[in-house]
Amino acid sequence: MTASRTDLLQWLNELLQINYTKVEQCGSGGAYCQILDSIYGDLPMIRVKMNAKHEYEYVANYKVMQNVFKAKKIDKPIPVEKLVKCKMQDNLEFLQWMKRFWDQNYGGQGYDAVARRKGVALEAPATVAPIATSRSTTNPGLAAAAGRAGGRTPVSGYRSGSAQPNEAVQALQAQLKEMSTHLEGLEKERDFYFEKLRDIEILVQQQVEALEAEGKPDDATLKDIQKILYSTEEGFEVPEGTAVDEEETF
Repeated sequence: MTASRTDLLQWLNELLQINYTKVEQCGSGGAYCQILDSIYGDLPMIRVKMNAKHEYEYVANYKVMQNVFKAKKIDKPIPVEKLVKCKMQDNLEFLQWMKRFWDQNYGGQGYDAVARRKGVALEAPATVAPIATSRSTTNPGLAAAAGRAGGRTPVSGYRSGSAQPNEAVQALQAQLKEMSTHLEGLEKERDFYFEKLRDIEILVQQQVEALEAEGKPDDATLKDIQKILYSTEEGFEVPEGTAVDEEETF
């Protein structure tokens, strides 16, 4: 029998000692990871961001989860692209599967969810998609500013005669704050994927150097990967020391 949303949330909150109110809050991936940890007890919880707010953090959580699925030979695709959008139906279906999997594999051992996440105080994730694009029908900064304004009296304390200009300034300040937060998220996401690319570059270079040391011919796949790593729209000069042929330009 398929569990209802109410039953799933009650089970999830009791198991993980959290206070989720909607299944779409599971889209951050942290709760899914800890459900698995309650079964196996060996998840690297230090790598799980339970208070994730940005899409790149959500994706990092699902990467941890995918590694567990691979290690435990769990034959179930994880629809990451759908789940991170925090849509109710996608997360409901996946949480229902997670509950069935838990029922089949949980050994009944005690589980201290708070201790396993090192006592991190949880903030319930947003029920909308994480910060990944500036398009949004809801402006949290503007809503907060309006709430602080207390009706007609703006934050600055000016009366209604000057309310309209100050409200405009207030709105611009809120937009600026939102854009700064969005930019910070984009920079973190950029750095996250840059590090991944850098790791790949180092790994490929090591393999190329190993082949050269053994006197073996170049691996075509490795060279193709290097072409992708070093290519730009207007061409790129291959750095000295790489195994990519100097006469090749991209």
